[in-house]
Amino acid sequence: MSEDYLIPPKRRFHFEEAILVLLLILSLVGIGINDFSPADGLGYWIIMVFVFGLFGILIGWLQSKHNIDDFKKIVREQSIHWLTSLIVVGGAFLVQKSGRIDPESAGLVILLILSLSTILDGLRVGWRFSLVGLFMGTSAVVAAYTEHFLWIEILIAISIVLLTILWEYWMEKRE
Repeated sequence: MSEDYLIPPKRRFHFEEAILVLLLILSLVGIGINDFSPADGLGYWIIMVFVFGLFGILIGWLQSKHNIDDFKKIVREQSIHWLTSLIVVGGAFLVQKSGRIDPESAGLVILLILSLSTILDGLRVGWRFSLVGLFMGTSAVVAAYTEHFLWIEILIAISIVLLTILWEYWMEKRE
């Protein structure tokens, strides 16, 4: 049996869509935590760097058709990408600890860093990852300007999921 048939494209789409939804939910949780307890938000976003990195590796592995050489390359590239992201997030955390910025602002800066890292990783593993990054960046800006931002961000997240499903359905019908 060919390795191409391990995960059919349709099932892989559902898996990647599930990851999109999960990452959007985790992002919303982090934004909520950052709003209610900025100190806890910093720790949450540091953990999310690892979570996003693991999902990036997983999606890259699924796309590699399970070739061990491709997988090694994916792990190396993803590890470097997310390790540098973690270093920059750690830098923002240290700037906050020095008293130069308050914890709530540091959480938004870290969210923007994670947003950029996720958008750039999406160039490698797929547009859904970039969508999550765009959502996080938009959420940071909305949170900075709006007092009751969580409802707006929930609506944006739901819209992203619905539009993604509609896009995939349209593309499937087109083929």
